[in-house]
Amino acid sequence: MASSLSPSPFSLDQILREVDDFVLENKSEGLSWDTLHYVYELVQNGNAAFRENRMEEAINLYSRANNIKSGDPIILSNRSAAYIRISQYFMHRAPSSSERRPLSGLEPTTLAELGLKDAEKVVELQSNSAKAYLLKANALLLLEKYEKARDVILSGLQVDPFSNSLRASLQNLERVSSSSTGTSTHGHPERNDDFDCTLCLKLLYEPVTTPCGHSFCRSCLFQSMDRGNRCPLCRTVLFISPRTCSISVTLKNIIQKNFPEEYAERKQEQDGLISAGVDLLPLFVMDVVIPCQRFPLNIFEPRYRLMVRRIMEGNHRMGMAVLDSSTGSLAEFACEVEITECEPLPDGRFYIEIESRRRFRIIRSWDQDGYRVAEVEWIQDIMPPEGSSQRLTLQELTYNAAENARSWIGKAKEAARHDQRKLERLASVEVMMPSLKDPERFSFWLATLSNRRPAERLDLLRIRDTAERIRRGLIFLRQEEQSCRIQ
Repeated sequence: MASSLSPSPFSLDQILREVDDFVLENKSEGLSWDTLHYVYELVQNGNAAFRENRMEEAINLYSRANNIKSGDPIILSNRSAAYIRISQYFMHRAPSSSERRPLSGLEPTTLAELGLKDAEKVVELQSNSAKAYLLKANALLLLEKYEKARDVILSGLQVDPFSNSLRASLQNLERVSSSSTGTSTHGHPERNDDFDCTLCLKLLYEPVTTPCGHSFCRSCLFQSMDRGNRCPLCRTVLFISPRTCSISVTLKNIIQKNFPEEYAERKQEQDGLISAGVDLLPLFVMDVVIPCQRFPLNIFEPRYRLMVRRIMEGNHRMGMAVLDSSTGSLAEFACEVEITECEPLPDGRFYIEIESRRRFRIIRSWDQDGYRVAEVEWIQDIMPPEGSSQRLTLQELTYNAAENARSWIGKAKEAARHDQRKLERLASVEVMMPSLKDPERFSFWLATLSNRRPAERLDLLRIRDTAERIRRGLIFLRQEEQSCRIQ
């Protein structure tokens, strides 16, 4: 993106037109100095691309740095600023520009949502930073969520009452809002089927109006579009994607104001689909996952697109399960995963990154809207009592295994010193190492260092003896070393 940004109702504050340099200090647990220096170079290259308006390249470099050093406020802040810059540019691009150079890739709304997600993390990490609140507020403004943006700005002013940038943003927001959100009330509309969704035949909930002029519940429309990209009524081809199309705010306000009780019922119904419950999990049936893993997935099946949308509106968690090859039914043990990154693609697919959390046993499962949902029981190892000789032995075994693992990683890095991708993968695994005070999670992480067959990973989920799992992990590492020597 080489062009300068065009004017818009909300011009970005000068503070958001600059990015911060990465501070090269080795204060990160689990990261070697070489790895940290590599992250530093990625961020610096990303900053150079940002300052030259090459936003796609900057975002790619920041994302690679974040994969290694996740949760760093400088990386997330810079990537959020890049998402916001490119989103604003695309949203306010002149129509004549599109005729000369058509847009491709993510839509402006999706880019703003990704910028908002990074900004929310920055606010959590640096709640005393005015810039963090500016990032979040500007992303919300691009999404036309004016009330939420105003609340964020006011929260920022509580932290920094003298911030000129936050004050200017508040004045700008109030000026634009007062000129564009005037409403007239000439009586209440009569309740009839004009306010019903033609797909679910219920009151419209979070209505979306298509370019061809038809309105549907947001969830109903995108569930229909999982099987085709045409309007369900007139069959016009629709160039919109899940999570990228804004809700019709005016129509929603009319419905919510005039039919509050029925709208509240629809909200409760939808929330029930999004939040399955503490001991209920939607299942992605693909492979065996064990705790302390992190990897990407491409979601393309219609049933799983629907499931991911609902998960992202809820607690971002699901179960990863596998079919038992001997019975053809679901394996009894599986693992909970959390979606840490979710990127909607223009064709309706999702690119997601997941981290595995806890293991569970499936009590029963059933189909819901095409995908599987399960009632689960959480599983933990049987640990020796605190202070007992068995507990001390287990802790000693854990520390010794950790030394072996660090040595193995060091040798693997040395062997792969000319393979940058492999080095990045090793760094990504290394940073996932849990505290040695939690031997159970450490035992699973130890097993992730080597490539194991699904049946072996499933056995690890079944075992409830931490020491046995650590011993197996050490055996796996020795086998990995031997295979590398043979090659």
